[in-house]
Amino acid sequence: MISIGVDPVAFTIGSFSLRWYGVMVLLAIAFLVWWSTRSAKAAGYNKDFVLEGALWAIPLGFIGAKLVHVVDNMSHYLDYPFDMLNPAGLAIFGAILGSMLGIWAYCQWKHIPFAAFADPAAPGIILAQAIGRVGCTINGCCYGRPSSLPWAVTWTHPNTYAPLGIAVQPTQIYELLWDLLVFAILWWLLRGRLKQPGALFAAYLALYSLGSFLIRFLRGDVSSFVGTMNEGQFISLLMFMVATGFLVRQFWALRRPVWRD
Repeated sequence: MISIGVDPVAFTIGSFSLRWYGVMVLLAIAFLVWWSTRSAKAAGYNKDFVLEGALWAIPLGFIGAKLVHVVDNMSHYLDYPFDMLNPAGLAIFGAILGSMLGIWAYCQWKHIPFAAFADPAAPGIILAQAIGRVGCTINGCCYGRPSSLPWAVTWTHPNTYAPLGIAVQPTQIYELLWDLLVFAILWWLLRGRLKQPGALFAAYLALYSLGSFLIRFLRGDVSSFVGTMNEGQFISLLMFMVATGFLVRQFWALRRPVWRD
């Protein structure tokens, strides 16, 4: 068994506490802005293009992440509505969808194709998610079902969000490893080979959604949302279908013969 005894709280000042999860989320955002700035420069856009886009994407990403979390835990928030103002409790799919909306709106305003921003950023997005999963691992959130596997994880610090002293599936680590695999596929196999605008970003969405859907079968902190699926699985399934449908449509359009009279 693997034991994690790290205090999830990074530091406390007065009544304010910052958990390592928050530190890693901030680090992930900073990394993604840096990555996107370099990618945009290589694509012929200046730094201001990325920084302005980030001002749209980051706030909507946080709003989306909180909104999806609230919907998934509605019974709690109906009893404690002011907890909605607590920055803790974020859902990754809400962050993805909210950020996408922000970037799409920014690109519409600037009359720039969405793919010009999304495609170069895709590998960086999944790496940023891997950084965030390090925070989840320390935090104990998103934990798995009880397990007797040799690599099962127990959390021993009382500040953890995981059940104390109970060996569970290391679903955070599964997600982290899947994120790194998706990055490898995007960066070394698909980058430069997917010429259609938006295809690399769609491949990122499809691959990440597939892994998330499967890993969530092992989660121990989720409840049914639609049928036997939890909320994350429902969203990931929809996202996978949309992204895959987009890719099929793009490749079909390229291979379809053009008839002339």
